Amino acid sequence: MISVIIPVLNESRVITDLLDQLQTLRKHGHQIIVVDGGSYDDTVAIARLCADKVIVSEPGRARQMNAGAAIADGDILWFLHADTTLPANTYMLIEQALCTGISFWGRFDVRLSGKAFLLRLVEQSMNIRSLLTGISTGDQGIFCLKQEFIRYGGYSDIPLMEDIDLSRRFKTIHRPVRIKTVLMTSSRRWEEQGIIRTIGKMWWLRLAFYLGADPSRLARQYGYEI
Repeated sequence: MISVIIPVLNESRVITDLLDQLQTLRKHGHQIIVVDGGSYDDTVAIARLCADKVIVSEPGRARQMNAGAAIADGDILWFLHADTTLPANTYMLIEQALCTGISFWGRFDVRLSGKAFLLRLVEQSMNIRSLLTGISTGDQGIFCLKQEFIRYGGYSDIPLMEDIDLSRRFKTIHRPVRIKTVLMTSSRRWEEQGIIRTIGKMWWLRLAFYLGADPSRLARQYGYEI
């Protein structure tokens, strides 16, 4: 069984689309878990109509995903952002990827939803970077065996870069399996803040994190409330 874990906070505008796409997976015996971080919109009410488990945890993506993993019934955990668009039969691709025994975790290639040419460069750089470094981001739909997730401590309780941190630890054991089929993620962050500005900010934040900067300080620079 795959347990899909979706951390959310005020995502009523987009969560319905993702949950609708996941109903086929649910019909094949897999599980959907939505973990809310304290939404004040209709996110929780919407999720309860279409998910197997809906819980509220302390805010923070890492905390929410760990809370979802703790109640997951599946052998495989698949972490998805609420604004993800899925191709058909993605659950079968995950099963096939992990059945090879090459690795206990993996990720998808990603595509951004917007039409701007610069976004094509952003998504290509994300996919190439992951291929070369073994580092995956949350936009790429990280999946792993639950027993290994628990063994290696799950997500660190940090407010930003939790996906980078997890990838670093996982890849010391095995590099991720790459699924070339793309997940589409919303480009709203790039479009709202400016594509070039957002590229620069993200590269700066990743470099600062790599050099040992405090994730709480980086989260404030990113715009998260802590």
